[in-house]
Amino acid sequence: MSKRTWIIFVVVVVGLLVGLVVWSRNNGPQIDVASIDQNAIQVASERNGFIGDHVLGNPQSSVVLIEYGDFQCPGCKSAYPRMKAIVEEYKEQIGFVFRNFPLTTRHPNARAASGAAEAAGLQGKYWEMHDLIYDNQTAWAGLTGTERADAFASYIEQIGGDRTTFTNDISLDTINQKISFDQALGKKATVDSTPSFFLGGVKLPGDIWGDDAKLRAAIDAELSKAGIPLPIR
Repeated sequence: MSKRTWIIFVVVVVGLLVGLVVWSRNNGPQIDVASIDQNAIQVASERNGFIGDHVLGNPQSSVVLIEYGDFQCPGCKSAYPRMKAIVEEYKEQIGFVFRNFPLTTRHPNARAASGAAEAAGLQGKYWEMHDLIYDNQTAWAGLTGTERADAFASYIEQIGGDRTTFTNDISLDTINQKISFDQALGKKATVDSTPSFFLGGVKLPGDIWGDDAKLRAAIDAELSKAGIPLPIR
């Protein structure tokens, strides 16, 4: 092998290794969830980096509404205030779970945003950060590197968290594990777009979750099936 050929070979190998590192950082580890019920609320375990599902409403309810969402997805941003209002209405009756499903090929900052939300969750600030990230989507969506990191770090301060702890936590392997675990559950549930919603283990079509009246009717039907009284209206 000539010196020139050897140099080319080394450059190609280094390029492949760098590509694998970038791919791993963007996509995370592959996780086997074949034995896991993706329709059940997930508790903290080794598989999800010891970070369980974040539940809004009643975590003990047998009626669970699950969203697979992407923080940089405009459609997810539009859905979030509606879902927040619906869950507030049913907070005694249902549990609402948000799972990370960043579509990084379309939304390069989506996984970083998921990491920010999960890091805030380690300080008990998950839902506050979830909301703030969506509220400010247009502000951070185009940022990169230090600017993006500073934006998310400023959000933790706005919601009363500790910036230094947040900055350290956001790069933890356990957070990367949690995001990849959520994605694996989504893939098992055949999620191919965001937002995707599942109620009682059944994927809701867009004309149901996109219409407040139809979504309420679907939730009411699940509650009645489970023998749970409807909220007083």
